[in-house]
Amino acid sequence: MNWKRWTALGVVVGLLMISTITNLAVGFANFDFDEYVGTDFTETQLQEGAAGKLVVLNLDGVIQDTGSQGLFGGDIYDHQAFLTQLEMAGEDNTVDGIIIRVNTPGGGVLESDEIHEKIVAAQEEHEKPVYISMGNMAASGGYYIAAPADRIVASPSTITGSIGVIMESINFAELAENYGVSFNTIKSGPFKDIMSPYKEMTDDERDILQSMVDESYNEFVRVISEGRNMDEETVREIADGRIYSGNQAFENGLVDDLGNLDDTIGLLSEELGGGDYRVVTYDYMGGMYDFFGMTAQKLFGPDPELTMLQKLIFEHRAPTLKYLYTD
Repeated sequence: MNWKRWTALGVVVGLLMISTITNLAVGFANFDFDEYVGTDFTETQLQEGAAGKLVVLNLDGVIQDTGSQGLFGGDIYDHQAFLTQLEMAGEDNTVDGIIIRVNTPGGGVLESDEIHEKIVAAQEEHEKPVYISMGNMAASGGYYIAAPADRIVASPSTITGSIGVIMESINFAELAENYGVSFNTIKSGPFKDIMSPYKEMTDDERDILQSMVDESYNEFVRVISEGRNMDEETVREIADGRIYSGNQAFENGLVDDLGNLDDTIGLLSEELGGGDYRVVTYDYMGGMYDFFGMTAQKLFGPDPELTMLQKLIFEHRAPTLKYLYTD
């Protein structure tokens, strides 16, 4: 490479560096540090009103804790952020009631239970009514978190139900054997590699896992029985894993009303005494740390969606209990 090409390359690199520095400077100049320091969420008004304030929280996506997504999460469900929002709404003395807009096939047993506990805390510790507005889908874990709500409203075409527990894994032991592939495993006990994809499951292993599934299922039944004021036998009759439309769920007592989000807002407003309530939602804004992290990650960091996908693939190999509808 002669000196002219080196000079041209140097000019290009220099221009790129100048452009990057300029973008950073503009970002810093336009950034209101006082507003965002220590702040994770900001309120966005959905409806004007003077009677009081209602908060609408959106639970959209598989209920699974894949780590905080921050500003780059896009439409990816952020479990920790949702828990924080729910806690904020409960502790805010200016909030009169909470509506959770649910659109999920469910997800992890642990994560669903964490949301359930936050809802109960908002009701019992902070004396806030919690209403559920079901979207296209509120199945399995989506119904688990809805069960303790003061009122559940579903669209006639909502897919809900799928009450039960599932644990699944991929097994390619036979495929590996057909191709002459073998695996060497050194383990401390007979069940250390339970549900391994490299070997056939034994009856004892199946019994162990089934007992865990049954335990979580019984907890699911208890939550519905208490939340919906239904006897356990009735719950078990409808909790066989099947899905229900919103109409069917209304007929069998799993939901209280049929309607949309606006209907749910109206019902909660009536319960609180009527009048026009100011309705807000929370948007993630992040603090100063997220702003600096945003710039650095955007320029040099890995794709957050790729990182999450890698985590999901790795974790799929481990046996995990799920309140999840899989079509």
